[in-house]
Amino acid sequence: MLATALMLNNSAFAQGEEERIVQINGVTMTADSLRAVPGAVIMLKNNYRGTISNELGVFSIVAHKGDTLVFSELGFRTKEYVIPEDIDGHYFSVVQLMTQDTFYLQETIIRPYPTRDEFNYAFKYWDIPDDRYERARKNTEALMLRALAYTIPKDGGENQSAYQNIQAQKAVYYGQQPPSNLFNPLAWAEFYEAWKRGDFKKRKY
Repeated sequence: MLATALMLNNSAFAQGEEERIVQINGVTMTADSLRAVPGAVIMLKNNYRGTISNELGVFSIVAHKGDTLVFSELGFRTKEYVIPEDIDGHYFSVVQLMTQDTFYLQETIIRPYPTRDEFNYAFKYWDIPDDRYERARKNTEALMLRALAYTIPKDGGENQSAYQNIQAQKAVYYGQQPPSNLFNPLAWAEFYEAWKRGDFKKRKY
């Protein structure tokens, strides 16, 4: 008995939901000249479903009786339309008039140059400041990094590491004369390659 009553209630509820479904076919137009408003967004209020009007302003959407349609478009005021509850059948037509909205921008003054030559001179020789990308590119150039490496003093950790390397080299030859690279052909080859690269030239940073 209980199961039969639940089935009847569910069936009545489903039929009631079907009766409330309605397909809205309409067009969005300007209120002053009755021109089509293409690309208008039509959304169901408090819902994530919607549609967009085509190039002729025509749209179609399925909703429930009593739902609220929200019309919005750039340059027009937002409009809301409540679907009547007493619609006969499942089809309804709407003509939504959109009112243009006015935006007031700040004043802009455009002043031309007196002559074409002055404009060309200013365009060619104006010193435009670098943006963040250009400054970052200059700061990471190899020449700039090398100059910074020569000029920036070492911190405590780097000084300690350099001192320990010197002590380690001295400890290798402790009690004997360290070798000289004056007659070492590999050292002379390395010196020759460094000289060709220009490592010993004076540079201005």
